[in-house]
Amino acid sequence: MLIIANWKAYVESFEKAKSLVAASKKLSRATEHDLVLATPAPFLAALALKNKSRVAFAAQDVSSTTGGAQTGETTAQMAVAAGASYAIVGHSERRAAGDTNTVVTEKLLHALARNLIPILCIGERERDREGRYLAFVREEITAALMPLAAKERSKIIIAYEPLWAIGKAADQSIDPNDLVEMTLYIRKVLAELLPGRSSARALVLYGGAVEPTNVRALAQTARVDGFLVGHSSVDEQSFAALVKQLS
Repeated sequence: MLIIANWKAYVESFEKAKSLVAASKKLSRATEHDLVLATPAPFLAALALKNKSRVAFAAQDVSSTTGGAQTGETTAQMAVAAGASYAIVGHSERRAAGDTNTVVTEKLLHALARNLIPILCIGERERDREGRYLAFVREEITAALMPLAAKERSKIIIAYEPLWAIGKAADQSIDPNDLVEMTLYIRKVLAELLPGRSSARALVLYGGAVEPTNVRALAQTARVDGFLVGHSSVDEQSFAALVKQLS
C-alpha cells in the first residue's frame, strides 16, 4: 500500500522536518507499506538527496514550464535534482490558486518527461443527489489524461480527494461504502482511457480527513491502493498510528 504524507505548509521549521523524516524512516522499517514524504520545496534537497532508506520523496507541485524567466517556480527538473521520485499534480489547493485542467496536463507532461511519477489529484466540491459529481470527476480525469500518450497515461497515480472532506475531522470524511462507489467509478473511467489491462494495475489512492480512527475501515471496505494524508502526516504519533492501523 502506498502512503503519501503531504506536509503542505504545516512544517515551517527545518528541525521539525528532520524529526518527521527520522520518524518516518524508523516507521518504514516496521511496515511493508511504501511511505512517500511530500515536503515543502525549500527542504526537499536537504532531506532527500542523501536518503538511503525505503522512504521516498515527492514534490508538492511542479511548474507548468521548463525553466527560464519564471520567478518562484519549481520545475520538474529541479524536483528530480533535489531528490524527488514523485510529484503531486492538480491538488485542489493548486486548482483553487488557478491551475486549470490545461495547466494540470502541462504539469503532468513535464513531470513524466523527467521520470517523476505523477500523483494526479481529482475530486468534487460537493455531492449532489443528481450525481453530477460523477460527471465532474470524469471530466477531471479525462481532461488530464486524454492529451497524454497511452504509455504516459499508465504511469499516473490517481488520488481521489473530495474537496468537502479535506481538512475535516474523521467523522466528516467519506463513508467507506461511498468510497467503494467512487473507486469503482474511477477505475471504470480509467479502463476507457488506458490501454489493454493497464487500468487494472493503476493505483487509486484516497485523501480527505484520513485519520488513525477511520483509515482501517476505508482501506478494508473500499480496497484503495493507498492514501494521501494531510494534517495527520505532520504529527509523528498520529502518522505512526495511522500506518500501524493498516498493518
